[in-house]
Amino acid sequence: MSPVGPIVRNNRDVLTADSLARFAAVLADRSRAGICLALLDRRAWTAGELARHVGVARSTASAHLTVLVSAGLLAEERQGRHRYLRLADPETAQLVEDLAAAVGVPGRPSSLRAARAAGQLAAARTCYDHLAGVLGVRLFDALVDAELINARNGLALTSAGRVWFADLAGAGALRPSGTRPLVRTCLDWTERRRDLRLVRACADPGAVPPPVPAATCRSAGASPGSAS
Repeated sequence: MSPVGPIVRNNRDVLTADSLARFAAVLADRSRAGICLALLDRRAWTAGELARHVGVARSTASAHLTVLVSAGLLAEERQGRHRYLRLADPETAQLVEDLAAAVGVPGRPSSLRAARAAGQLAAARTCYDHLAGVLGVRLFDALVDAELINARNGLALTSAGRVWFADLAGAGALRPSGTRPLVRTCLDWTERRRDLRLVRACADPGAVPPPVPAATCRSAGASPGSAS
């Protein structure tokens, strides 16, 4: 199993049939695809944890991880005996999730435990840097219904939305970050509908959010003033 070269990372690189085929080959392996899907939770996993998750020997997983790191899909960090892996960046996470939404087929649960886990995954989860699943889609719909986000012509925060999010995350969260848009949608791979990605996360994870407009709460299934 030989490492492949880095994939095309920006539009200044030349996109060729060879580079596209090389990238497709990286994710064509079931174990490597499973590793990338697992890392959508934004945590850094050890090589051993990933090996157990995809059901392969540790030596086999190590070879797969080398391929993914060489291709630029994963970043690694070593601490003592452990090798920690994570997705390289938010753009990689977006790519993996988009591919899962476009071509993924839900597997049939093989046990009651698996069925319960699949139901929980579809109901609510974090996907790299945003809320996903039924709850994520409903939240996006609720924010649009409350006119905090305008989705009619592209996607943008309304004036009321900027005030609400500034109260939630601080004014610094609304400052531009490089060339990435402040808000964007993501095709949810279980719901096959759009959920919301806020490029700038809350500045203070422990901050108490401002009261949510009642219409937003009702649409998302929460009670007014709830922080959930």
